[in-house]
Amino acid sequence: MSPPPSTPSSTVGFVGLGHMGTPMVSRLVDAGVTVRAYDASPEARAACSGAVPGATVVDSAADTATGAEAVLLCLPDSDVVEAVVAELDAARVVVDMSSSEPLRTRALAAQLAETGRVLVDAPVSGGVAGARAGTLAIMVGGPEEVVGELEPLLTAMGRPRHVGPVGAGHALKALNNLMSAAHLLASSEAVLVGEEFGLDPAVMLEVVNGSSGRSGSTENKWPNHILPGTYGAGFAIGLMVKDIHIALDLAGSTGVPTRHAAATVAVWDAALAALGPGADHTEIARWLREEAS
Repeated sequence: MSPPPSTPSSTVGFVGLGHMGTPMVSRLVDAGVTVRAYDASPEARAACSGAVPGATVVDSAADTATGAEAVLLCLPDSDVVEAVVAELDAARVVVDMSSSEPLRTRALAAQLAETGRVLVDAPVSGGVAGARAGTLAIMVGGPEEVVGELEPLLTAMGRPRHVGPVGAGHALKALNNLMSAAHLLASSEAVLVGEEFGLDPAVMLEVVNGSSGRSGSTENKWPNHILPGTYGAGFAIGLMVKDIHIALDLAGSTGVPTRHAAATVAVWDAALAALGPGADHTEIARWLREEAS
């Protein structure tokens, strides 16, 4: 088996050139990594070529594995990941940076192991801003020795942390997004209540962010995307709802009661139905305001 990349001068494949993937490719190129990049969308491939001229954009997922020590995936869900992996016979190491289903990730890893290949899951958190800045939190699951060899590569994109065996990264990412969704829902309802009472939302956020009620929603999403009315955090509500359903399914597999999580997911499902999957997830605050009125 070809060794995973251990130096910034490695050659890697990268599949998935969306809002997150293209800036991640840019960070790799800036770190001296040779990147063979692909997306099923011709528009996405063209956009990556323009935004990251140092990347080599190829014509198929299979082409990304040519001469590459590893192929990185940044895709919408497990269905797409499994379809792409089926095309990557030449890839000895596959790093799934998507928000996939942890139990399916473990099954896929076992399938690849039968042919001497390795799957590592390394989902990210931090949004488009984090991808551009190279500050993503990267939750890595997989064999310790392989994860260690991948660390220089992952560090080009953010802050990797080995969180357990394969599937652990995807489990933690889903649970993180469940907490993020709950925070945003609770903070949005609280701000709207305060506003109706006569409080200034900006003052509320300033005080809360110095108090025990603060969260990523009050520190970032509300002041930067909701108060200005831009709703441009760069993460679609359809993807958020997909992730929190993964977390709820994971909870079901463990037998742990999650009444609050179930209630949170039900509200997000209603918002998704009203807003459509392409709306920014921060638009749930706008939807809540409209519902209240």
